[in-house]
Amino acid sequence: MSKNCTNDGCSCTPNMSIKCSVTSCAHHCQDMDNCGLSSIQVGTHENHPSMDQCTDCQSFRKI
Repeated sequence: MSKNCTNDGCSCTPNMSIKCSVTSCAHHCQDMDNCGLSSIQVGTHENHPSMDQCTDCQSFRKI
């Protein structure tokens, strides 16, 4: 595997605008705390979120 491969094995160009330390995501660039996606979708299950725990990355794909 090359230096900046994603966890699912495909090539990864780290997006320096998307910081990520969740290493169980298929899009995580293994050697960096960055995501390989060009953008992400953030969502919530709350009508009026009041805590950061109320949000989640809907672009997350578990390895």
